[in-house]
Amino acid sequence: MADIVLATFNARYEHCSFGLRCLMANLGEYAPRAKMLEFNTELRTAEAAEAILALEPRILGLGVYVWNARESAMLVAELKRLRPELTIVLGGPEVSYEISEQQICRDADYVIKGEGENAFRALCGSLLSGRAPAEKVISVPAADLALLALPYGLYTDEDIANRVLYTEASRGCPFACEFCLSSLDKTVRNFPLERLFPAWEELLARGALKFKFVDRTFNLETGRAAAVLNFFLERHRPGLFLHFEVVPDRFPEELYSIVKKFPAGSLQLEAGVQTFNESVAERIGRRQDNLAVEKNLLRLRGGTSAHLHADLIIGLPGEDLASFTSGFDRLAALGPQEIQVGILKRLRGAPIARHDAEWKMVYSQEPPYELRQNGLLDFFTMQRLRRFARYWDLIANSGVFSGTSALLRAGPSPFNNFLALSDWLYARTGQTHSISRARLRELLTVYLTEALKQPAEAAAALAGRDEASARRGPGSGALRQARHR
Repeated sequence: MADIVLATFNARYEHCSFGLRCLMANLGEYAPRAKMLEFNTELRTAEAAEAILALEPRILGLGVYVWNARESAMLVAELKRLRPELTIVLGGPEVSYEISEQQICRDADYVIKGEGENAFRALCGSLLSGRAPAEKVISVPAADLALLALPYGLYTDEDIANRVLYTEASRGCPFACEFCLSSLDKTVRNFPLERLFPAWEELLARGALKFKFVDRTFNLETGRAAAVLNFFLERHRPGLFLHFEVVPDRFPEELYSIVKKFPAGSLQLEAGVQTFNESVAERIGRRQDNLAVEKNLLRLRGGTSAHLHADLIIGLPGEDLASFTSGFDRLAALGPQEIQVGILKRLRGAPIARHDAEWKMVYSQEPPYELRQNGLLDFFTMQRLRRFARYWDLIANSGVFSGTSALLRAGPSPFNNFLALSDWLYARTGQTHSISRARLRELLTVYLTEALKQPAEAAAALAGRDEASARRGPGSGALRQARHR
């Protein structure tokens, strides 16, 4: 039994909830009366409700994000029908903006807007003592990170053995990219490294190997980034894997020289390029030195063993198909192991919404609120590009069709080459999901021989080499996750 239940839906089992652990770590005297429950999004609503109600809580704190908004709304509605006396408190970026427009917020009792560690503890204290606050929406200022309790001791042995461990060295972002909610927080606040290092040391001593940093701009301050990298480099052991999101046009020699020392398979750098179109970048408030991006990615790709994961966004206001094609080909020429092609999302509260009228932006009303069409990309073009992104993930980013991918990238326009394959695959299958690897391999062999006129023997040999490579594993890119800003 528990007076307080903290719960959320994770996208996958291996994605454990960092937010719940931050809340639990800061519950203070109420922590012994609380329990955490983590569900996967495929869990049925009734089963999630059963797990919560079996603990007979008085308070439910639910973390709501773009990837679990639908499941969370269904759960809250179900719980209020079953146990109307249960006090439901929502938090998370999905419910921090446009609150009055959301049914889930109307169904819940309280919504915490902002960083919830201190506010949730205070609210629980009030509710458990019979002093229910009058205000439903609780807006809180940014926390003093030096005073927050760290959550790393809440990772279990099962988490350490089977899941990616999330961590953060900072919060906030100094940039103003309008597609991202981080643009609303103009300041960067740092956790004291003298507190982080002992916590990470303890995780390493317990056998932790997979760390994903959620900092938006890990390399913003060179000295701090260098200290973190050196901390893990000095403690490196086989199997250690680190993921950092980096600002691609800021990579000084000090950081490059440290990255160079990491062995293959241990370091993944996610570079948010998003667009090479300078007028589009200016329109959405994005500051980026594209020449520096090219220089740094080429240098990292050629001189280090880091796995480079670069992001591009389809559908930014003012970027047409020709511009996106040019940007994709420009990025592909730099040779990152992965190019994550994302469809623009109109996240709740994100300033990108100010362009809706001028650029005729039409988004899905359902999470994750992806662009359906705009004034430059009609609905049918967007559907083609959506399929392109999916097939690119299956074939190029997966790492299991490396030889075929290299062949498809050859020529003046890797984008057009792969778009032709994408159109062909959809015409043959009518599917973008539920295609087995064996079936995909067969289809690629047919495409190579029929569309690209490759000799049958060469196509079969290439498929064989890809299969052998797949058996060895796709490498560090297997830890890549969907982007949820």
